[in-house]
Amino acid sequence: MIKPPRILRDRGTGMSMVVKTVTRWLKGPILLFGIYLVLYGHITPGGGFGGGVVIASAFILITLAAGQDEGQHTFPLAAASRLDSIGLLAFLALGWLGIWWAGGYFYENYIVTDEAARFTLLSGGVIPMGNLALGMKVAAALFLVFTVLTTFHISEALLNPADPQEQQEDKL
Repeated sequence: MIKPPRILRDRGTGMSMVVKTVTRWLKGPILLFGIYLVLYGHITPGGGFGGGVVIASAFILITLAAGQDEGQHTFPLAAASRLDSIGLLAFLALGWLGIWWAGGYFYENYIVTDEAARFTLLSGGVIPMGNLALGMKVAAALFLVFTVLTTFHISEALLNPADPQEQQEDKL
């Protein structure tokens, strides 16, 4: 028996079925666009930060549409924390290798590319690798910040349940 995707099986959490269906359709193209921005950021506008934000927005969309449990299942907090640390360490390693190999400055380009390779994926020297590290760092960090803020908001709502009538009186 074929099971429907997990995002559609749990009808008790998240948003409506329409939002869940649109999220299921858009999460792949959003992730691909974020990966494209990271990979081709040294040739076109984009790069590690912009691509990382787009990648994080895909996981945030899944969390908002299907609920926090589905968001944690898609991108677990432990994996996000590890990717955050790995992205930072990779970026720092690229920078220190610039000092060590090129004998110059932090993050100096130490990979020489051929003139025939201009405007290709491998034409940027260390910049594409830096974009990958930065994209990984930004995507993981933004998703972690979003998760922490939503968890804090949910726990505050559980600790201080307010009566809707009292909220209206407080606003007046």
